[in-house]
Amino acid sequence: MSQIEREEMEVDVVIVGAGPAGLSAAIRLKQLDSDLNVVVLEKGSEVGAHILSGAVLDPSGLDALIPDWKAKGAPLNTPVREDNFYMLGEAGKLRIPNFPMPPLMNNHGNYIVSMGNVCRWMAEQAEAMGVEIFPGMACSELVYGENGEVRGVVAGEFGKNPDGTPGDAYEPGMILSGKYVFLSEGVRGSLAKEVIAKYDLQAGKEPQKFGIGMKEIWEIDPAKHREGTVTHTMGWPLGGNAGGGSFIYHLENNQVYVGFVVHLNYKNPHLFPYMEFQRFKHHPMVADLLKGGKRVAYGARAISEGGYQSMPKMVAPGVALLGCSVGMVNVPRIKGNHNAMLSGKAAAEAAYDAIQAGRSSDELTAYETEVRTGAIGKDLKKVRNVKPMWSKWGMLPSLALGGFDMWTNTLGFSLFGTLGHGKTDAAATEPADQHKPIDYPKPDGKISFDRLTNVSFSMTNHEESQPAHLRLTDPNLPISVNLPKYDEPAQRYCPAGVYEVVREEGSDPRFVVNFQNCVHCKTCDIKDPSQNITWVTPQGGDGPNYPNM
Repeated sequence: MSQIEREEMEVDVVIVGAGPAGLSAAIRLKQLDSDLNVVVLEKGSEVGAHILSGAVLDPSGLDALIPDWKAKGAPLNTPVREDNFYMLGEAGKLRIPNFPMPPLMNNHGNYIVSMGNVCRWMAEQAEAMGVEIFPGMACSELVYGENGEVRGVVAGEFGKNPDGTPGDAYEPGMILSGKYVFLSEGVRGSLAKEVIAKYDLQAGKEPQKFGIGMKEIWEIDPAKHREGTVTHTMGWPLGGNAGGGSFIYHLENNQVYVGFVVHLNYKNPHLFPYMEFQRFKHHPMVADLLKGGKRVAYGARAISEGGYQSMPKMVAPGVALLGCSVGMVNVPRIKGNHNAMLSGKAAAEAAYDAIQAGRSSDELTAYETEVRTGAIGKDLKKVRNVKPMWSKWGMLPSLALGGFDMWTNTLGFSLFGTLGHGKTDAAATEPADQHKPIDYPKPDGKISFDRLTNVSFSMTNHEESQPAHLRLTDPNLPISVNLPKYDEPAQRYCPAGVYEVVREEGSDPRFVVNFQNCVHCKTCDIKDPSQNITWVTPQGGDGPNYPNM
């Protein structure tokens, strides 16, 4: 395929991904120099189609980027009015008081938002400034220069046959090259993964850690709706099986975001994150809230959780990694969108200075320095030990020690230094025979739902005649290794029912990949214990079509 002739378009900066980081970078570049030629490429069918986040937004990133966002109509409509934290048992709950928590955990001054809608609004601001945004344009490969630098991307390739050869309606796409390329693909982006490996950007850093976040939007009984209420829980149903917890956010129009996060460093391959989420909704506190309501949307997304010590080097010749391509989530706050915006702003300022100085295709070291020493680094450094404490010592000790460590970090020191994460999430998976299977109750179709029914509420669609975008390095390995050793956990860790082990009488088991169901969460790329699955972009516009996640 490398011999294909493609048209080439040269611009100043190419940005891959129209999320909060990429759009912030585009806006800031145009603020600095309206004559700069800036292009944003988005794989979703429209801006926001692939955006999924909690989300309670800390507006500090938006304040820095567009100080008059309120006058310009940014969709931050629901300020946080009440902040609750509960420890759950199977039938009961214990309210954790707010006063012992460090000030950084306070949500007042933040907003319950749809990040999809925030990104749609940001795209309008960017286009009004002259940024060119192309949705439905998946970036399928990087283009390197003669000296090994990243000089561009291939975007808009369509019409391949299932075997990867050009079909009758094949369109080769085009090369978009720039003085600098920004990768803001979100968590575990395929191009960012390639760049990190090629330039060994993770060297000397802790491995990145991840969670899987699943979310439903519900319309509930108006009598139960409490606009502006934010609730987080820990404990049941996960218990000691995995780290994680839930969020319940009351936004406007009698809608509630109900979400559940499972840390992907769990050991038991029988664990079924999606079914943990569905079981959680049957807790009396949650079931009572949802009774009489209806679920209107569903989606799932991996979350970067490694924090300060897991951020790779962010720059290589010609390229910079932004936002969740680096991993900038403040885990105890469950917030990263503000840092994504600040990273886009910082990358734009570094690129502008470089272009003004006549440079191109070099390393934007000023960007990395700003991220590590500026507001983002300060935000993440204070909470750097919370995740490794939870992983090493469990939920309750980490609550006490993590809270203590966050308090001391607000004063500028930590008795623990900087703790490491240890294994990757894939390597944390233990053989199935070391753990008991988990019996999950069958979804009732009213509060809890099977995966395929829920996936239909993500409006996911993939053209079936294209190559599968979930690639198996060894097609035999799921049955020859993962099934006997780990009871093939892909059957369970995927929140969309993509992977099946099919057993037919008289035949050996078969591993089936239903890529049409994929919601682009990237969990398989992260958690597969044999690291046999690689997620790459399908053709542009395919995947979920989230309305207001």
